[in-house]
Amino acid sequence: MTFVQETRTLTHQGALAILTAAVERAEQMGQPQCIVVVDANGEVLAEVRMTGAKFLSRKSALAKALTAASIGNETTVVPESVRTAIGLATEGKVTGLPGGLPIRLEGTLLGGIGVGSGSGDQDIEVARAGLAAIGA
Repeated sequence: MTFVQETRTLTHQGALAILTAAVERAEQMGQPQCIVVVDANGEVLAEVRMTGAKFLSRKSALAKALTAASIGNETTVVPESVRTAIGLATEGKVTGLPGGLPIRLEGTLLGGIGVGSGSGDQDIEVARAGLAAIGA
């Protein structure tokens, strides 16, 4: 029986590197974004609402980050048929909207990034740019 398990965690430096790279990509696109980085427990490590981003998109970006960290997959894998029910059951904390990606390094789930305020494709592109900053 195992009573102790070693884990890897995303540091604040890693979260800031992700956030910085994501902001840079959003600026290159000319699309202000809300970007949220959470650890594997769903705790917010870094976030920004870029000047000009829709303020309510911060809530969807958080839900996207939480969903990706919780399921260990892209938010878009949440089946369309359950999206409304699961959103209601979790008080909006789980979503199937595009723009949420898990943060995975060497097979270990470290958290999630959520991006909102652009189109779904723009949100995903910005999230991927953030992940690339740490080789995820």
